[in-house]
This record gives sequence, structure tokens and C-alpha cells, in this order.
Amino acid sequence: MIRKIIRIDREKCNGCGACAAACHEGAIDMVDGKAMLIREDYCDGLGDCLPVCPVDAISFEEREASAYDEAAVLAAKEKKASEPLQCGCPGTQSKSICRENHSVPTVPVSSQLSQWPVQIKLVPLNAPYFADSDLLVAADCTAYAYGNFHNDFIRDRITLIGCPKLDSIDYSVKLAEIFSNNDVRSVTVVRMEVPCCGGIEYAVRKALQESGKSIPYHIVTVSTDGRLLD
Repeated sequence: MIRKIIRIDREKCNGCGACAAACHEGAIDMVDGKAMLIREDYCDGLGDCLPVCPVDAISFEEREASAYDEAAVLAAKEKKASEPLQCGCPGTQSKSICRENHSVPTVPVSSQLSQWPVQIKLVPLNAPYFADSDLLVAADCTAYAYGNFHNDFIRDRITLIGCPKLDSIDYSVKLAEIFSNNDVRSVTVVRMEVPCCGGIEYAVRKALQESGKSIPYHIVTVSTDGRLLD
């Protein structure tokens, strides 16, 4: 039958996984780090996934497609609820990380955080600490994965954190306003190696472009076992 259904441009997709999370029918999954419509008959054509995509990789089209099967969707939901979480997104794949047990004295580590709040969603646009600042924009998982995060990244920087996969907002809008309205000297972006973390890197690049300012920036990637990859 000819009907309205979503179309995903995998070349534009940054692998953030927001569309898969927004699709309550389970029609979208992450395949090789990119979003893909895996079941036409699960797609109701209402497009809950469209507004959450930060890179406009999803659109509607009318074409020959299987009819929406609500009964199959409900059956799949019931089955999934009784199974362990399985997802093609590398960011949700579970694993154990083995560490060597070094017997060393426990030494208190001082926080290097110099401002509050730190969430991108909460920080004010014209806070005085933005003046002549070096800015750190970090995916929130990075501070947990990388042991010396405070000393190597937070020290002497203004810190903003967020999760592009779990926060259904476009960070680039607010970041662009911060860059435009304040004298930011440099931006360091720290992200995880998983594809969905590309959303925070994309947001900073887009915000810098939209701000019209030439602010130097640097991207640092952290592996899931806590190593700096670049």
C-alpha cells in the first residue's frame, strides 16, 4: 500500500540514538552506529522521531510500504519487556572492565570545579564567569570514565556538561548564544568514543559556526575503559 512513512538519511545521521529512543513502536534501531528503519510495519507514520533528530536526518515520504501493524507492535513490546536490554548502539552494550588492584594510600583529591551550575540546560547565558574564559564542553560520562578528569580538563576551565542521547534538546542553540554574548577564548570538547556522543561534538561545531566568531576548539575522545584516544 502507498502510505506516509519516515525516511532516514544515514549519511546525515550522527548516531546519537535519539530517534530510536523516541520511537515508542520500536521501528527504529541502531545498526553499525547509525539509525535505521528496521520494521516498516512498526512505523505508524506519526513522526515522533522527527523533532528529536539534531541533524535533520529524518523526513516523511509517501511510498509503497507495509501497513502499520498495531497488534504486532504490542506483541513485540510485551516480549521485549521480559527480555534483557539488547541494542545495536555501542553506548548501551554492557561489558566488565578489569583493573589491576594497586594497594596505594587513599589521597583526597580536590575538586577543580570553579562554577555552578554545570548542566548545559541550566547554565545562564551571561554568567560573569564566561568573561575571558576557556570553556570545557563535556559529555557527562567522560568524568566517570577518565580518572584524572578534574586535573586534566576541569582545572582552569568553565565546565558545561550534557548527554546528547538522553537530553532531547539541541545544545547548539544555547551554546551559540553563549559564544555570541561572551568573550570565550577557547573551547575544549571531551566526548566518549561511542557514536551517540558525536551529538555533543556536532552541537559545538554548529554553535561556533552560528555564533560568527572564530574561537579555537579542540576535540578529545575518551574510550569506554578510560583511555584518551587523541
